[in-house]
Amino acid sequence: MIDRTRYASTLLSWFDVSGRHDLPWQHPRTPYRVWLSEIMLQQTQVRVVIPYFERFVAALPDLRALAAAPEDEVMALWSGLGYYARARNLHAAAKRCVDQHDGELPRDLDALMALPGIGRSTAGAILSQAWGDPQPILDGNVKRVLSRVFGIEGWPGTPANEKTLWAIAQSLLPTTRLADYTQAQMDFGATLCTRHDPACVLCPLQRDCIALRDGRTAELPTPKPGKPMPERWAVVLMVRDAEGRVLLQRRPPSGIWASLWSLPEAADHETARAWFEQHVDGDYDDGAALDEIHHGFTHYRLLMHPLAWRGVALRQHIRDNDALRWVARREFDALGIPAPVRTLITSHS
Repeated sequence: MIDRTRYASTLLSWFDVSGRHDLPWQHPRTPYRVWLSEIMLQQTQVRVVIPYFERFVAALPDLRALAAAPEDEVMALWSGLGYYARARNLHAAAKRCVDQHDGELPRDLDALMALPGIGRSTAGAILSQAWGDPQPILDGNVKRVLSRVFGIEGWPGTPANEKTLWAIAQSLLPTTRLADYTQAQMDFGATLCTRHDPACVLCPLQRDCIALRDGRTAELPTPKPGKPMPERWAVVLMVRDAEGRVLLQRRPPSGIWASLWSLPEAADHETARAWFEQHVDGDYDDGAALDEIHHGFTHYRLLMHPLAWRGVALRQHIRDNDALRWVARREFDALGIPAPVRTLITSHS
């Protein structure tokens, strides 16, 4: 088994040669920029995050600007990045920092974890990278690496295994270069000790890795016990007026795509017909059926059946409001619209 005093120095030496040193949130590395990057990087790859991060900080360069921004602007900047609860939590946390922490992120583990959307690993990543504080992280990459190197059996997400892994992560912390060490752990898991086909021949930890020694790199970490992914079915209504504007509806403040602007949706054709006939001056049966769209969420798969109408109007008693509005193509960038819905609309302009 590896000498724990050598673990950090080995990873840092690898990072100096092979790590990522030019990420936009590293220059400058401020608490706000580190926090924003860590939230964006949750369940999202670095290459995907970079353009979103750069656009976001260009529009909202600091915590106070984020706190003061309208929700629609925040969601529009996030639109396409997915997992939109992250953006809502980010916005709420910024407002709380203004109210409770003088407009700054608190330099305290418990205070950070009390903010919406910040768990223990994210808080540790912020503290270590923004201030160089000795805090461990335990994201998916780190769990995978530690499970392999130390031969931890079982799914890493169980309470017992998480407790073990946190203790190991704490014991491996170096006394210097905490920001680099945190980045090194994330880079190592993302680029070398990957989920599939890890590059063991290049690994600086290969002589100490229990999984490699025992020929079990494909088995460790143990996958989460699986269950069939449920499916849900929905009719989505793409209604355009004579000017080519599309009718969008704001989604409820909780649930999937909360508060985003999307196409009106119904669980079945009967409900869709009733909504259409109440709101639109047209014939539901004139709707053109488009290709079915499949979109995966964390806990289920959504099957969307789009119907499209052109050149119709709202009924006389229906007016644009906070929950229903006509939107021209040039206005899309100012609104938070789910990526598959935006793609559907633009591909049938």
